[in-house]
Amino acid sequence: TIFRATSQWFASVDAFRADALTAIDGVSWMPAVGQNRITAMTESRSDWCISRQRTWGVPIPVFYDRDTDEVLLNQETLAHVQALFEKQGSDAWWKLSEKELLPEPYASEADKWVKGTDTMDVWFDSGASWAAVAKARPKLAYPADLYLEGSDQHRGWFQSSLLTSVAANGIAPYKAVLTHGFVLDEKGYKMSKSLGNVVDPKSVIEGGANQKKEPGYGADVLRLWVASVNYAADVCIGPSIIKQTFESYRKLRNTARFLLGNLHDFEPQSHTVPFDELPQIDRHMLGLLSQLLTEVKVAYSEYQFSRALGLVQQFVVSDLSNFYLDVGKDRLYISAPEEARRRSCQYVISASIEALAVALAPLLPHLAEDIWQNLPYEPKSKSVFQAGWPDLDAPLTDSAEWAAVRALRDEANKCIERARADKLIGASLEAKLVVHVEDEALASALSKWRGEGAAGANGVDELRFFFLTSQVELVSSADEVKERTMYSSRSEEPAATLGITKAGGTKCERCWHYHEDVASSEKYPGVCPRCADSLDLMDFPAVQLEAEPAAA
Repeated sequence: TIFRATSQWFASVDAFRADALTAIDGVSWMPAVGQNRITAMTESRSDWCISRQRTWGVPIPVFYDRDTDEVLLNQETLAHVQALFEKQGSDAWWKLSEKELLPEPYASEADKWVKGTDTMDVWFDSGASWAAVAKARPKLAYPADLYLEGSDQHRGWFQSSLLTSVAANGIAPYKAVLTHGFVLDEKGYKMSKSLGNVVDPKSVIEGGANQKKEPGYGADVLRLWVASVNYAADVCIGPSIIKQTFESYRKLRNTARFLLGNLHDFEPQSHTVPFDELPQIDRHMLGLLSQLLTEVKVAYSEYQFSRALGLVQQFVVSDLSNFYLDVGKDRLYISAPEEARRRSCQYVISASIEALAVALAPLLPHLAEDIWQNLPYEPKSKSVFQAGWPDLDAPLTDSAEWAAVRALRDEANKCIERARADKLIGASLEAKLVVHVEDEALASALSKWRGEGAAGANGVDELRFFFLTSQVELVSSADEVKERTMYSSRSEEPAATLGITKAGGTKCERCWHYHEDVASSEKYPGVCPRCADSLDLMDFPAVQLEAEPAAA
């Protein structure tokens, strides 16, 4: 092996290492471990070899005395070469003679000088991008808001940019640095053409040659996958992973379609209900929505895209679909169009769909804009990207009571499924739920939602609607629950005993709830008082029952 000693150009880091370490402390590193990595690498660095012996690259614009190797490099020579590069590019160094590259008075003695053949270290080249790009363009900012690259760049671009900027100006070239892992195939292997495991983003968006086997999912689904993964580590992608992501996308889109479909006759200017006049479940839902927007905004500001998406998905699936909309379908479908209980639900739906569109816009721009353009009323802005962040400041109240209701719903559903399996009931509206809550304060709080006959009843905040049963009764002991029901279940949090038995009364022909007073309306026989009132508000014609034929 032959080793050749070659003269090199070095930049000393010792003189400004302390300033560089101070600058590192003033930068936001995401993930935080990035700060430890670049600090350790900077602490151990004393100098930087900035020259390379290559036939390509940006030349180091230095001249040498042909006899003594004395270096010629000053402001005049640099300015002249810079002007040439600006007009002809850096290739001018290789194309032009020393006489053309040197300014006067050096050009007149060009035979004395020879141009250098060393090129600049590419890391020095890219590390000066803060000057050539960010600082040189009026519409950009220096320091930059964010530097984004792979986790291997703490030794490369992040460090070279830091050192050049601190050496020149005493500050870091960036306010924040975010690092990401690398994309692997579905089995966790590095992608390679030779292995045939490369996933082409275009094929995910548009599909492959065989659309049945390789369907196109659109750009939003690919973006949804990106938003769902922990980008700080290496991530996997493949057909089955994209298919699962598509199912998550469909859930979001289908929920949005349902929300939009129930706003067909809603006009915000005339149908918005003041917060203090909303039923408690609607106020609770707006409180959850306000909390969601706050948390999502924080997640975006910290570049935690997977957290932002997770919060939105949890809200859509758990809070909206599985609870609020499940409960709200009854009043949306049964109430007269102008009834307050329906308009209040529509107001919550309107606030929810607008907030979801804005919250999803950075991740799923096509879906968000699709939602915005299909709002059945005139929104405040023409595009979701002009809307700004929603200004919703609704307090989250009665959290313990609502958490208890949702936990008890899960236990009640278990009892209902057992009753269905044994053919005691069919639909959940054929059931009556009997509940004993051990915590007296919680039991008292839940009692305000007893429903008909209770003080302040509004036809919305009723336990029977929350549990999707025809009746709910709160009793004083667990033994009473067991004695009066055929199926019972124990809840640990909150501590309660629940039981299911058949609902009393007669089935309403319109809403299918069982009620003790179905036959009292002469105008609308066969329906419960609630439905009779709604039909009357809609000016529905009276129903005339045909007389049964006389017996022969």
